[in-house]
Amino acid sequence: MSQLSLFLVVLLALVIPIFMARFNVNNVPTAVAEIIVGIIMGVSGFNLISNTQNLSFLSNLGVILLMFLSGMEIDFELLSRKNNQKGRSHSGKMVDPLKTAAFAFAGIVIMSAILAYILKICGLFSEFALAAIIFMTVALGVVIATLKEKDILGRPIGQTILLTAVMGEVIPLLLLTIYASVNGGNAERLWLIILLFAAAIFLLWRFHQPYNWFVKVTKATTQLDIRLAFFLIFALVTVAETVGAENILGAFLAGMVMKLLEPSEATKEKLTSIGYGFFIPIFFIMTGVKLNLRSVFNHPEALMLLPILIIFLFLAKLPVVAVYMRKFDKRNAFAGTFLTATTITIVLPTLEVARRLKVISSVQSDVFILAAVIVCIVSPIIFNSSFKLSPEDRIKQRVTMIGANTFTMPVIHDLHDKWYSVKVFTSDKDNYNVFKSRADLSLVDELNQDNLDKAGAFAVDIFVAALHNDKLNYRLGLMAKKAGVKRVIVRLSQPDAKTIHDLHEEDIEIFNFTNVRAALMRALIESPAVYQVITDTKNVLYSVVVRNRAYTGQRLMDWDFVNKMTVSRIRRGNEWLLPHGSTVIEPGDEIIFSGEFRTADKIRQILGEK
Repeated sequence: MSQLSLFLVVLLALVIPIFMARFNVNNVPTAVAEIIVGIIMGVSGFNLISNTQNLSFLSNLGVILLMFLSGMEIDFELLSRKNNQKGRSHSGKMVDPLKTAAFAFAGIVIMSAILAYILKICGLFSEFALAAIIFMTVALGVVIATLKEKDILGRPIGQTILLTAVMGEVIPLLLLTIYASVNGGNAERLWLIILLFAAAIFLLWRFHQPYNWFVKVTKATTQLDIRLAFFLIFALVTVAETVGAENILGAFLAGMVMKLLEPSEATKEKLTSIGYGFFIPIFFIMTGVKLNLRSVFNHPEALMLLPILIIFLFLAKLPVVAVYMRKFDKRNAFAGTFLTATTITIVLPTLEVARRLKVISSVQSDVFILAAVIVCIVSPIIFNSSFKLSPEDRIKQRVTMIGANTFTMPVIHDLHDKWYSVKVFTSDKDNYNVFKSRADLSLVDELNQDNLDKAGAFAVDIFVAALHNDKLNYRLGLMAKKAGVKRVIVRLSQPDAKTIHDLHEEDIEIFNFTNVRAALMRALIESPAVYQVITDTKNVLYSVVVRNRAYTGQRLMDWDFVNKMTVSRIRRGNEWLLPHGSTVIEPGDEIIFSGEFRTADKIRQILGEK
């Protein structure tokens, strides 16, 4: 029976996503589908799968890896005030994603406490703290997957929803640790949790420098990056259990440490494959297997609690819509609120901890799980049907161009408006009057830090200083980098060695007319075809980082559109590869290719989608 149960669980882990893909079941998260199938196959249904020792061990590993990968999902750049760039929403208002998310989550905390107190005074559930923690949780993994599908993860509303979800996973996890320490009789050891964070900081400091070396020397038979990841997991889980904290907190911190080590896309892909490819599906399926609905239906008081919990899980996120509506389109604010109501990944480990502490009965635990599953089915469906992509949401990259002149205007005109949103700033009134009808042009009194910051010139992905004044371009480039702009490009006509060195030290790119003209002339003499590709307006030269998993792990010759593109080079890390039909594309590879304008545009979109 033990071997049969293991076989059935592994088989279901394989069949469920195939079934969902075959019948286009896109609105229900895979994790929820696995729980539902587990319910059907477990004690509530056909009782074909039992909770054996092997499955219990694999399930525990699954929840640890789930928390580890959740820690790796946190984008620390968004949590930094320097990198938390303000953006303009569809309603035209400036949005600070971190501040907006913080207000939204503060409302969630207050509402969760009120709802938990109502449950307690009504005699429906006595554990006030546990209920409050569950109500304020947000399923970060589900939120990220949904935002990626909508392709709005980098937009103001996407960043705000993401940061709300990050807080809805990190803060409840820390509160759960404190709750478990107090109720487990380890309150006097609570301060030892500081040691857990100290251990995480030590591991980060100790392994940050050697990590790049690890990546360089790793082989197919050693996989040092993966071995390091599992070392971090077990080290911090061991420290967590030693100091009286929960192992899931240790796993979550291990994921955060791994994220700060800045692993390559290939490493992330391998870790994700190990987790979601085997262990995590077993955890979700076994959660459904252990869920005893028959017991729930045999207890009228538990059955009465179910609809109340479902309603309360939605009501707990009600403050979000009030905060979001002040910044975003009302329809999208409403949809975003429902997405933050998804709560499954932290609820399941929370209930496991509560059962171990014996502060909740198995029937009550099953009711909470069932309520979370129902909410997790309904919320993404409402979000996908309600959220409407606005023109601002579709913009791929925001560009600031400083200088309105005969050089910048043709560049702005040629940039594809599907991929770029360009704003131009000038302090020259005559140029403003000449070019204001040709671009989104703003006139500022003086090109200084305060004026540009107020005008939102630094709330972009790319900043280009393209005036005729080299010294001013240099100062503007440094301003933009200091303000946290990721890519800064400075136009220089006659740069000296020190200026070039200083800009390279600041990771600022230089556009030099002399070098460009010489390179184009050399290309025209040596390789006329290359010059034609660069200057051709019908056939475009593109670069794209391959993120679409459907096209990784395949040979170039196996791509269905390879006959419509010409691949020139492939950059993998810091190495340039010469492409062949047999070249296997890896996640994170940058492809330099050319093709007919519309076709190349579509190919870039497909390959870049994650």
